[in-house]
Amino acid sequence: MVFYGGYLDKKLSKDSKITIILLVIGFTVGYETILFIYRNIALSAYIEIQIFLKKLFIEIIYNILLTIIIYPLLQKLGYKMEDIFKNYQILTRYF
Repeated sequence: MVFYGGYLDKKLSKDSKITIILLVIGFTVGYETILFIYRNIALSAYIEIQIFLKKLFIEIIYNILLTIIIYPLLQKLGYKMEDIFKNYQILTRYF
């Protein structure tokens, strides 16, 4: 995940909400699919595709709504942390 975050940080705009929503959809589908496959292999359970698709749809809608609500706050926090970690506020450069 860290590798993908670093790659996407360079390639995509953080200001575009459409891009962020598409990323949320993509990561939700990927995560839920991997989790579904893992659970079916580990538990040797009967595969119910309809239930999985219904759950996936609900998870996507839920994550999109959370992203729309919480993203502006996370964006402000992210810009502050980016300034700190990219050494924009180092006091030694003023000496």
